[in-house]
Amino acid sequence: MTTPRGFRDRADDSLLTLLGEIPELVRNLVIAEIEAAKAWLARTAKDGGWGALWVFLALFVLFWSVPALGTVFIALLALWMPVWAAALIVFVAALLLAAVFAFIGYRRFQKIGERQNPVQSIALDVKEVRDEL
Repeated sequence: MTTPRGFRDRADDSLLTLLGEIPELVRNLVIAEIEAAKAWLARTAKDGGWGALWVFLALFVLFWSVPALGTVFIALLALWMPVWAAALIVFVAALLLAAVFAFIGYRRFQKIGERQNPVQSIALDVKEVRDEL
């Protein structure tokens, strides 16, 4: 007898029959979970790829916008001084800004070395436990 959703009514099955079907049910569950994980991974990879493409395009546009902004600053400064001096001021300001950003990045990378690696922490804990025994 089947239910309206197509599942078999197991109310009359014996305990041994139900226990005998457990390996098949577990196998089906594992296969279904693996298929669901594959589908999730495929969707996530596709969304990640498209997201990376759009971020790349935004950075590409930004890459070409920065020189345009520098040209605007040079033109603005050229109203009060020679063009070569205005260009030199904008160039030096950009170099100083790049140096500040590089220093901030360098400090961030230094913090990576200061942190304890979780694997090293586990190894240290295992060593201490062995020493206690």
